[in-house]
Amino acid sequence: MRLLAIGLLLALPSVAMAAAEPNTQVPSGSRYYAATPVPDRIVASPSVDPSHGFAVAWRTDGSVQSPLLEIARADDSPAIEGIVQVRAKTQVLQTENGLSHHHRADIDGLQPDNLYVYRVQGNGSWSAWNQLRTLAAADQPLTLLYFGDTQNKNVSHVSRVVRAAQKAAPDARISLFAGDLVSGGDNMDDSEWGEWFAATNWLAQETLVAPAIGNHEYFEEFEDTPQERRVLGRHWPVTFALPGNGASAAAGTSYWFDAQGVRVAVVDGTSALDLGTAKAQAQWLDKVLSGNRQPWTIVLLHQPFYSPREGRENAALRKVLLPVVRRHKVDLILQGHDHTYGRRGEGQAATPQYVVTVAGPKQYRLSDEARTTMDPVGEDTQLFQVLRIDPQRLRYEARTVTGRLYDAFELKRYGGGSKQRVEQQEGRIAPRDCTRAQTAKGRTDRCWE
Repeated sequence: MRLLAIGLLLALPSVAMAAAEPNTQVPSGSRYYAATPVPDRIVASPSVDPSHGFAVAWRTDGSVQSPLLEIARADDSPAIEGIVQVRAKTQVLQTENGLSHHHRADIDGLQPDNLYVYRVQGNGSWSAWNQLRTLAAADQPLTLLYFGDTQNKNVSHVSRVVRAAQKAAPDARISLFAGDLVSGGDNMDDSEWGEWFAATNWLAQETLVAPAIGNHEYFEEFEDTPQERRVLGRHWPVTFALPGNGASAAAGTSYWFDAQGVRVAVVDGTSALDLGTAKAQAQWLDKVLSGNRQPWTIVLLHQPFYSPREGRENAALRKVLLPVVRRHKVDLILQGHDHTYGRRGEGQAATPQYVVTVAGPKQYRLSDEARTTMDPVGEDTQLFQVLRIDPQRLRYEARTVTGRLYDAFELKRYGGGSKQRVEQQEGRIAPRDCTRAQTAKGRTDRCWE
């Protein structure tokens, strides 16, 4: 009888067993992610020259006013010597989880390609000692990770993507996130950020995290009224310690830095599309790329220049910002927003290569146009990307959360700046399509919620 019962259970339609998951694992009304005297939400980010410094942001409760960061050369002994203290700057945030103080410390004067330990202070407590290696010279190989939107169900579903990425590329020095790290709204913003940090864990502390801002890091003020407008969410300015060298019209949400032969420029697509800053950001980007002496260039932004999702057209990006990308022969444009996978180039040219990907569980459907203009494409798939770069080669891999190779190519650089793209077909799995007719909530325009 027991075997029969199991057989009947397995025979039930899967839709009957499926249910829409909550966006966070925190029960309504819980203050599980409230700030305490103990430091949390620790995240390191690059300075303009990450070979000589970086910045760290973290959070405590209101009892911590102006804490310290301590840093020293890493050694095999627990007797850490030569500690230098750096005083942090503090900003206050009030959320559904109560009052919190967010701290930022900027560290400079470090030696390239050296391993350091750092920790941050709370009230009568310190964080763990975290290890982080400064970047090396431009002629040294670099490994970095790239994630599309995490956004939803970070603890439940994004955690394993981050862990898989770290296992696949334990030598990664930088982690790029293409916006919409959280979903926002429903008076759960702070708990969602708490879950993003729970999901990223050591990745945020021991690689340099460089995020682009997404539309969900903004919120709609006066929604559904004639006065409706986009307003920057309160978490973004205090959560990350990013370089302050962005476009004046998108201060704090655009920036750039150099990393071992790669210039990375981060653009605020939401501000460009919805707040009228496209022209100002294009002028800024033109200056940033005009002064570029690095062999490789990456532009990171949330909204794609070419959308793989049905019904989305980011015309202002293509009209105003895309000419700058083409003029400066950017190698990679790394994007998110559309919760599918798609890659395309410009005809037979080696570069630029435009990529859209997704790390989180929210999955959309591809447009017919994407299926004819992008290759490969994919639905219903959580992915992470590994980039391995040296002065002559840039190797790109997209892998599924279970580690299977989904997409790969190599850019080769020759004298005079010419480049060749070589597609890597061996080992790739077949493109994936969504086989579900609707989501657990009955939506047919999505594959999974």
